[in-house]
Amino acid sequence: MRVRTDDEVYRVDAVWLGPPKATFPWRARYVAWGVGIVVFLLVTAVQRQVGFGFDFINTGWGFVITIALTRFICARISHERPLSSVVAMWVRELTSPRETTSGRGGAASAARIRVSAHRPRKRPKKGAKRASAATRSQHRTQQDRRQKEVRGVRTPA
Repeated sequence: MRVRTDDEVYRVDAVWLGPPKATFPWRARYVAWGVGIVVFLLVTAVQRQVGFGFDFINTGWGFVITIALTRFICARISHERPLSSVVAMWVRELTSPRETTSGRGGAASAARIRVSAHRPRKRPKKGAKRASAATRSQHRTQQDRRQKEVRGVRTPA
């Protein structure tokens, strides 16, 4: 035995085809008519604010823009995702907290960094014997060799 779902009931669009015996050549859901009227009013208001006059050409382009925006909006609306949930999702997306990408603080500066000509050495441990003169002279020759080195090229030993 198969259990049938009620998807067919919701799949039927609530469509207004127009007045009796004079139907429109296109199918538009009731929600599309409501969205279209609101979008047309917004488009004409924006056209007036930008400075376009209220003439035949501008009103025609307003209809074209309204149809395009209404189709775009209604493509995302269905019986499973109604207009109210799409609008609520859009508002939440715009008002949700974002990660801050800018760093805190000012620009980095090396003005307060002290630079010394000599590299700091480790202090000898207490109770350690002092190095003999031979090891000191050997250490000095290694330092001289390091100072003579050119970047990327080693001198023969």
